[in-house]
Amino acid sequence: MNAGRRWLIAGGALSALASALHIAVIAGGPEWYRFFGAGEDIARAAERGSMMPAVITLSIASLLALWAAYAFSGAGLLRRLPLLRTALIAISAIYLARGLLIVPVALFVPYPEGAFDYWSSIIVLIYGLIHAIGTWKVWPALSKRTIQSQALV
Repeated sequence: MNAGRRWLIAGGALSALASALHIAVIAGGPEWYRFFGAGEDIARAAERGSMMPAVITLSIASLLALWAAYAFSGAGLLRRLPLLRTALIAISAIYLARGLLIVPVALFVPYPEGAFDYWSSIIVLIYGLIHAIGTWKVWPALSKRTIQSQALV
């Protein structure tokens, strides 16, 4: 198996894991929202029985599941999804941009107070690097001509 495919499979697995974790937070309720850094307003809304926290969290989980599908598609585990190359670049860029929030956090927020922001930024930066490396390594194989010629063989 080509190394790029392995990177994208890892990226897809991480995105799928993050999606599943978001679903678990919904099931876990207000304390889970607090523990995973959603903020006190979201946790209180969940305590009041508001559907808003679950809708927001389910939306994030759905987006992460879609990103996992795109990574798996890029790795050749799923059929080619529309705008595959564009989506893989966008997914990598979004993860990397979110991960780079560690820079202003490190500059302006003391560690114990900003612990969630530090750790989540590092984790998401790793996700972005994995997706970006995988995309870069499989890029030549993702062209339509390459895929069409491979289908003919």
